[in-house]
Amino acid sequence: LPEETVKIAKSCDATLFGASTSTPGQPSPIINLRKKLNAYANLRPIKSYKGVKSIKDNIDFIIVRENTEGLYSQIEYGDDSQVIAERVITRKASEKISDIAFKLAKRRNKQKKVTCVHKSNVLKKTDGVFKESFYNIAKKYPEVKTEDFYVDATAMYLITNPQNFDVIVSTNLFGDILSDESAGLVGGLGLAPSGNLGDENALFEPVHGSAPDIAGKGIANPCSMILSTAMMLDYLGEKETALKINKAVENIVAKGKVLTPDLGGKAKTIEMTEAILKEVI
Repeated sequence: LPEETVKIAKSCDATLFGASTSTPGQPSPIINLRKKLNAYANLRPIKSYKGVKSIKDNIDFIIVRENTEGLYSQIEYGDDSQVIAERVITRKASEKISDIAFKLAKRRNKQKKVTCVHKSNVLKKTDGVFKESFYNIAKKYPEVKTEDFYVDATAMYLITNPQNFDVIVSTNLFGDILSDESAGLVGGLGLAPSGNLGDENALFEPVHGSAPDIAGKGIANPCSMILSTAMMLDYLGEKETALKINKAVENIVAKGKVLTPDLGGKAKTIEMTEAILKEVI
């Protein structure tokens, strides 16, 4: 991750990040960029689309993931016989991410419910702090319903009853895993955008990686990147334009005529992109 990239991103109100692949043995560029920007809140909306096979209809929730701590702190050490990874959880970061989740639940104005996902029965200290912080912040939002589940149970509930969820808040690793699982419920990573919010700026990116196995084939689904762009525009106050882009994606997917192979079609990346662009215009 070049320092010049970090400098430019810090000078901007928002940054749109293309997918990248981490080099084996090297720190992840995107994780490092999130940390350097202090983009502590990762937002991953999950929504079912007409025209795309989903496990259930009318799925619409968002996962709020703490972005700077947990097992993604990248603090690892040891030798050939033993390695150790440190899991850092602070009350300050846990309360900040919980506050974001409650604000989102109010703004979405749907179920007005926040679900805290943890594993405090085993990770008693780290997830104990996360769960306590969640309920401390909940006191500020009496109009928002609360619940908490263990992460393994949540993985099942996402499949059996995804409509139950409105806003899910969790730690870094758990949130990452659950959001990828959730994307699979509604058509895959090609329809999964994300935003990383800090106090001073934001970073937007598709949930998927760079998919080197299909590089050069022109068949990657462009929707995740396009929807991430819409999230960025909404963040920047261009709400009408963001709405147009989201609606264009919905319409093209619903028509089912110009879809990439992952969605059951035969279109190339550029063809689906152009179809969405025409729908916007």
